[in-house]
Amino acid sequence: MPEPREAVRRMAPYSPPSGGRDGKLRLDFNENTVGCSPAVVEFLREHLSASQLSIYPEYADAMRELAEFFGVGEDEFTLTNGTDEAIQVLVNTFVDDGDEVVLLKPSYAMYRFYAEVAGAHVRELEYRSETLDFPLEELLASITPATRAVLIANPNNPTGTAIGPDGIREILGAAPGAAVLIDEAYFEFSEITALPWIHEYSNLFVSRTFSKVYGMAAMRCGCLFSAVANVAWLKKAQSPYSVNSMAALAARAAIRDRAYVEAYVDEVLAARALAYEGLHKLGIKTFPSEANFILFQAGERAIPIRDALRERGVLVRDRSYEIPGCVRVTIGTRVQIERFLEEMKTLWTQ
Repeated sequence: MPEPREAVRRMAPYSPPSGGRDGKLRLDFNENTVGCSPAVVEFLREHLSASQLSIYPEYADAMRELAEFFGVGEDEFTLTNGTDEAIQVLVNTFVDDGDEVVLLKPSYAMYRFYAEVAGAHVRELEYRSETLDFPLEELLASITPATRAVLIANPNNPTGTAIGPDGIREILGAAPGAAVLIDEAYFEFSEITALPWIHEYSNLFVSRTFSKVYGMAAMRCGCLFSAVANVAWLKKAQSPYSVNSMAALAARAAIRDRAYVEAYVDEVLAARALAYEGLHKLGIKTFPSEANFILFQAGERAIPIRDALRERGVLVRDRSYEIPGCVRVTIGTRVQIERFLEEMKTLWTQ
């Protein structure tokens, strides 16, 4: 048997609980809970053919339309296979074996995953206990000349915490020699973005995804933005055909239907307020969120509550393994959240 690299030996496996979700109310993975715009499906039907599926992907139309939509040049971003590939390509391009990478904890597991695969020395800083506030001062103090990358989700998953523009600027200024990724997977719900600053900060990278608000998680499509010179390096380290043709087509259709996305965001924000109100009435502690999910404190009942909800056809995500007693619920429509709250009321008062 071939021997794996030592970095791979040291890693803990990542096994997302993604099976057996069909037919259930999916409030566990922060997806769009009603699906993508119908215009996306129709666009795919109109443009797909047997002959096109036999050709390697061509991205010219998608790059042109996405550049216009995001207000960047075509040479200021690269298409990626979801946010996961954006993280992987950034790390592969700028982080070497033994280099220091600064992360926050808890956060998206793929930051640590790809940093560890690269053999990096990972330095993790915890969100502040009790409040789960962003630890800006602690993060700034931890950055050194040896730091090669700082990876931040804004808003953060699973806490829902967001850092404002001033804080982002402080981090960029404190880490001039590091690649600073601001992962904006949940941007549409918070409207906080660093994307316009890629012309101002040569160490800034911003990622966006079509897996969340756009309802295209199955397509695996995203974008990684940065200065022109950085993107040129990224593309050298990236597979030329990592994004499939259907995903590129779907992204074009998704950005055209702005009304659909805006309506879904409005619905989620209304449902999020409903979820806060309902959980508070049950005496359940919640944490402030700028995203399409809420973290709540179930204490010792976290796993039993998750399991009982699953038996009733409602999926939520236990996060007690990293934040004791906490469960994360994705916010969908008001009707979906009303069902969740009804089930919670029954279980919580037993």
